[in-house]
Amino acid sequence: MTGELRRGLGVFDAVVIGLGAMVGAGIFVAPGSAAGAAGSGLLIGLALAGGVAYCNAMSSARLAAVHPASGGTYVYARERLGDFWGYLAGWAFVVGKTASCAAMALTVGAYAWPGREHAVAVAAVVALTALNCTGVQKSARVTRVVVAVVLGVLVAVAVVLLSSGAADPGRLAPGGDVTAGGVLQAAGLLFFAFAGYARITTLGEEVRDPARTIPRAVPLALGIALVVYAGVVVALLSVLGAGALAQASAPLAEAVEAAGVPWPAPVVRVAAVLAALGSLLALLLGVSRTALAMARDGRLPRTLAAVHPRHRVPHHAEIAVGAVAAVVAATVDVRGAIGFSSFGVLVYYTLANASAWTLGSRLAVRITAGAGLAGCLALAFALPASSVLAGTGALAVGAVLYAVRARHTGTGRNDGP
Repeated sequence: MTGELRRGLGVFDAVVIGLGAMVGAGIFVAPGSAAGAAGSGLLIGLALAGGVAYCNAMSSARLAAVHPASGGTYVYARERLGDFWGYLAGWAFVVGKTASCAAMALTVGAYAWPGREHAVAVAAVVALTALNCTGVQKSARVTRVVVAVVLGVLVAVAVVLLSSGAADPGRLAPGGDVTAGGVLQAAGLLFFAFAGYARITTLGEEVRDPARTIPRAVPLALGIALVVYAGVVVALLSVLGAGALAQASAPLAEAVEAAGVPWPAPVVRVAAVLAALGSLLALLLGVSRTALAMARDGRLPRTLAAVHPRHRVPHHAEIAVGAVAAVVAATVDVRGAIGFSSFGVLVYYTLANASAWTLGSRLAVRITAGAGLAGCLALAFALPASSVLAGTGALAVGAVLYAVRARHTGTGRNDGP
């Protein structure tokens, strides 16, 4: 059956869900890859990623206030730009974030049971999918606990590192190894960790008073995540330096060991597992809601639009997304998944900013939308070539499927606002 979702989330719950996606496993794995690209310009890359994320967040919040329905940019682009662009945004989100689900699940496996990453990853997806099917309020309560623990550990580790004798502020200064291309690529990789505020906008049909709640929750969640990430990256650079950080497979744990403080290492490992679980939980929520919105419009099988009569959640979409994520988690590589996911999500936010541009002629709206659009395109095409090629191929497949469906059904002709 189809129906309306239950509006039970307030500002605090929405912020927590966004933080659960942002302050997650990305901070435990992304700084190393980003340092390999940016070198000593890592902090510049972080600032750039944060700036683009801010523009995207403001555009998304403004759009959510006007279109408070589940589906996020799929709904916004459909309403503001036309049917095809809405479909492409939804496709980019579902494909890219399914890769993110796999990356988060594999991070759980890597920290919880090295050598058995894929089996643990599949089990994590199955367990959290079952939790989500019991109701979004239960998912929010679990995420609240995870966020509190992970934030506490990250702050504690940053303080320990910065106060240790191994910390050297001189390692924070950019050197001769900094290039514009490297900084852009690092920002694109770090953006993977910032994109969690999309979870808030995709839950637009499940928050109370969305026109007020979402515009408040999105920048608040992003601001907290930015402060935490900046503190952690500064701590990592001051202890390891850009070169050692680029070689680190577990940056926080290796920095703690380098600082001569062995006691937090097991705590870091537990926090990484909890963070990845929190991210995975929020990701599964967001992807399933976008699938729900697309199914309601016939862009995905209509059975995915079913809403459970008791729990009021899109249980068919939850199960379908969980099944696909489990299969991907059993076969993919974590670093490749991060690059692929970043490309898909940056395309998604490109369309969000293009949609926000149509909201009016106010200077603040046009500045953030224009800067966000340009920034997303720049970061997307600065990613590793393999990620760009795979992402472009996935978008092309989606466009072909759209064209085939439009030809057979005679739909998809509304290509303008």
